[in-house]
Amino acid sequence: MTKDQIILGIETSCDETAASIVRNGCEIVSNVVASQIESHKRFGGVVPEIASRHHVEQVTIVIEEALKQANMQPSDLDAVAVTEGPGLVGALLIGINAAKAFAFAHQLPLVGVHHIAGHIYANQLTEPMQFPLLALVVSGGHTEIVLMPDHGTFKLIGETRDDAAGEAYDKVARVLKLPYPGGPHIDRLAHEGVEPIAFPRIWLEEDSYDFSFSGLKSSVINYMHNAEQRGEEIKPQAVAAGFQDSVVEVLTAKTLRAAKEYKVKQVIAAGGVSANKGLRKSLEDTFAKEGIPFTVPPLFLCTDNAAMIAAAGSVMFDKGIVNSMAMNGKPGMTLFDWN
Repeated sequence: MTKDQIILGIETSCDETAASIVRNGCEIVSNVVASQIESHKRFGGVVPEIASRHHVEQVTIVIEEALKQANMQPSDLDAVAVTEGPGLVGALLIGINAAKAFAFAHQLPLVGVHHIAGHIYANQLTEPMQFPLLALVVSGGHTEIVLMPDHGTFKLIGETRDDAAGEAYDKVARVLKLPYPGGPHIDRLAHEGVEPIAFPRIWLEEDSYDFSFSGLKSSVINYMHNAEQRGEEIKPQAVAAGFQDSVVEVLTAKTLRAAKEYKVKQVIAAGGVSANKGLRKSLEDTFAKEGIPFTVPPLFLCTDNAAMIAAAGSVMFDKGIVNSMAMNGKPGMTLFDWN
């Protein structure tokens, strides 16, 4: 009988301190997340120094809690997977050094995981991945379309040229005076049934899979300023609905065109913005109509968590990819093939 593979995942790339234990790359045994949202809310965004201090306070606690919830000891583990990058360098280093210390103390292999690969592999915790597949990544500063011919092979076919979708959501939310994080608040307002403002769709070149949301963000800001100067009433619901309609239409249309061109067997969504109700419904409806299997993780796996890091680390470990104790944080780390 084959022994189960048990991986401890650790994630500290931004403002969530998380640890998780995953069995065989697809079954969550425990998943612990310590959120810092309340600490950063008053600043309207993540303050790196504050994030790092919270990680120092929480990282040992979440690791111990993940083991406790799983009813496991370090001796039950096969490896430790940790986010190597990209992210805030101070935050990354805390998770990496905690992982190093844990791995060294218990003589376990260490696996450094790319944060975006983790978001992609969150889908494996929902159902098996079918290759070739197409991943729409919408996470924080990332908006990308990634083609995966097989496990651990990533071909970037489209990316943002300026503001990513998540960044645009945050900037528009600030203009609308919405609390941090702004994305969920815009999504909520967009569903209140108010006639949306007609904002532009930024398509770029006809054959391009790249994205640009800076112009859309500027269009929203200009609308707000002009309305204020004319003394006109501004309906936040109408602004939010119009902004979201534009973002969702562009993301969905480009993902669909890429899926057809590359003849993929599955389309997946990944990253924090994939929790957006408007985007999820648009993608689900579009690909159901086209007969292309579509997967998006449950909401708790869309935002930063350690289960996704353990899932990706499991595949890497299977392929014999391990790091040395010289591993360092890589805030600008690029997505790399594991094959």
